[in-house]
Amino acid sequence: MRVNQPSNQIKLTNVSIVRLKKGGKRFEIACYKNKVQEWRNGVETDLDDVLQISNVFINVSKGEVAKSEDLQKAFGKASVNDIVKKILKEGELQVGEKEREHELSNIRKDIATQVAEKCVDPATQTPYPVSLIEKAMDEAGFSVKLNKSAKSQVHECIHLIQTKSKLPIERAKMRVRVTMPIKVAEQFKTQIHEGADKVEVDETGEEEWETIILIDPSHYRVLNDLLQKQAKGQGRIETMTFNAAAPTAV
Repeated sequence: MRVNQPSNQIKLTNVSIVRLKKGGKRFEIACYKNKVQEWRNGVETDLDDVLQISNVFINVSKGEVAKSEDLQKAFGKASVNDIVKKILKEGELQVGEKEREHELSNIRKDIATQVAEKCVDPATQTPYPVSLIEKAMDEAGFSVKLNKSAKSQVHECIHLIQTKSKLPIERAKMRVRVTMPIKVAEQFKTQIHEGADKVEVDETGEEEWETIILIDPSHYRVLNDLLQKQAKGQGRIETMTFNAAAPTAV
């Protein structure tokens, strides 16, 4: 693998640096500001729009390009493009203190909003305000990670609030409609209802059986597998709503 190494140093400005330590050395890539998180979140997919320059550096600030032998030692026979993607995915984003605090605050608010949308008070089945979720996050000791998207941190956040804070919280129930031919329903009706928290509708028409049930979101895949595999596709499942009102941002 060859890496272009200009004789003079490369100077870059207004840059976001992503750093990965591997094989005893530090490797860096130079990215446009705000593009790293967009790439990690799947919003941006074109590397050319993320990277200021498609080189791997030892030190971006000094313009020191990584030697090809160091890259080979650390990453094997991977291409420069694959190395860049690995650093972009696994590396630590280097930002200034004010920029870091701003980014952490934005991700934290996003996580809290998503938790409020997905969870409810078990006693009333109503959502909590985002501000209350944020207080529970503090109480639980939840730490926001800059190198991960807000969405990927929601599950961990919910678990910590449930186990480390005093706020009672559970995932909002999902309301789904299941329909299938009557002859097929005779075989699977009991099995479908066993996994439901509540059966709201149970109706048999001339040719088709319909039920509307509340389930835990984790049970959706179980139902879908039952319809596709055991019932051999002779049934449909439709997501209607989550059994919770919209959270407020008070």
